Amino acid sequence: MSDLGTIEGAEMKVEVFLPDDYRPAEDEPFMNDRQLEYFRRKLLAWRLDLLGDSRDTIEGLQSGTRNIPDVADRASEETDRALELRTRDRQRKLVAKIDAALRRIEEGEYGYCEVTGEPISIKRLDARPIATMSLEAQERHERREKVHRDD
Repeated sequence: MSDLGTIEGAEMKVEVFLPDDYRPAEDEPFMNDRQLEYFRRKLLAWRLDLLGDSRDTIEGLQSGTRNIPDVADRASEETDRALELRTRDRQRKLVAKIDAALRRIEEGEYGYCEVTGEPISIKRLDARPIATMSLEAQERHERREKVHRDD
């Protein structure tokens, strides 16, 4: 990871110095250039990791096709492959959420709750950089979902 990142605005590009040991803090201005660059790099690294896993899976599935005479062994392998494909599908959806978070950074909307418009805590964003709701809004959403699911 290099020390300089780029944040593109509507009119200009700004080079942002970011020390390797930088961690966003609650006592600095919310979503300043350094915080935005920190989360941008974190999201990009996560995305790269997920895409690498997907490539490995595709290569494994392509090279792993073989004729297994034992029915139980074949069933076991099919189950493993189905599980792997489900995992990759979840990761594909996660990549889409990462891409959406990167767009929010570009548009200046990153870090703010889509329900209340209030800032999402730095601690929450650091733990889940794709978060779109504050913890309180997320909990309300999940309670409403649970109530409707029980109907």
